[in-house]
Amino acid sequence: MTPRRSAWLLASPLLLVLTLAFFVPLLLLIPTSFREYLPGQGVVPGSFTLENYARILTDGYYLEVVLRTLVLGVAVTVICLLMGYPVAYLIVRGNPRWRLALTLLVIFPLMLNLVVRSFGWIVLLSSRGIVNNLLIDIGLIESPLKLMFNMTGLLIGLSHIYLPFMVLMLVAALQNLPRDVEAAASSLGSSRTHVFWSVTLPLTAPGIISGSILVFVLTISALVTPRMLGGPSYQVMATLIYDEYMQLLDWPSGSALSFALVSMTLLIIWGSSRLTRKWAGLA
Repeated sequence: MTPRRSAWLLASPLLLVLTLAFFVPLLLLIPTSFREYLPGQGVVPGSFTLENYARILTDGYYLEVVLRTLVLGVAVTVICLLMGYPVAYLIVRGNPRWRLALTLLVIFPLMLNLVVRSFGWIVLLSSRGIVNNLLIDIGLIESPLKLMFNMTGLLIGLSHIYLPFMVLMLVAALQNLPRDVEAAASSLGSSRTHVFWSVTLPLTAPGIISGSILVFVLTISALVTPRMLGGPSYQVMATLIYDEYMQLLDWPSGSALSFALVSMTLLIIWGSSRLTRKWAGLA
């Protein structure tokens, strides 16, 4: 049996699950996304229209939601990367006595339900929450800050929720980095700072890109936290899709938005994977 055939056999259970749970439902929604919806009547059988897709590109409200979702995804990814890299570096290269404690601190939030963590941020960020009350008590502000139902709340909540994923990806990348390469650079007279920027950081680029892809995709598809911290008025694509399906019963528009979100995600993953292969010298 050839190695390629063995690889396909090993991946076949996963491919079967993805096909049944992901691709088949998406394919079934394709005809719905081209149907016409009339308020009070529902989906018009046998109709065909491109308006559901055209609205995403022409309607100001839809464009605002799409842009907000992309900005949120990029911002959360950058925050997680800037906060996660030092933590991952400490776990791998820091004092071994602190390694277990830091790893547990990173993994522990994953043991809590997503709803519980989101409710925790509501307690902290609400107008009369712990953060605002503390700032008022010490005299830094006179009136509560608006930390919820806007981009600020979403950035804080989603960065906290997805930071462990970034850290774990970076830990794996740093653990696979050959230490003798850094030692060789140091023996040639390079400072620790120069070794980090010229050797360590470039060699962990595949892990950085992989972690960034994971966090970005999870962020733009998140539903529970944006609904709880953003409220019904501050929409992102996932919450808008939910409202189109469940509140307005406009399945054609919801299907078109779903395909737009999936298309953006697949395009970003494809471009990032190409960049990863190029940086890794595999292109």
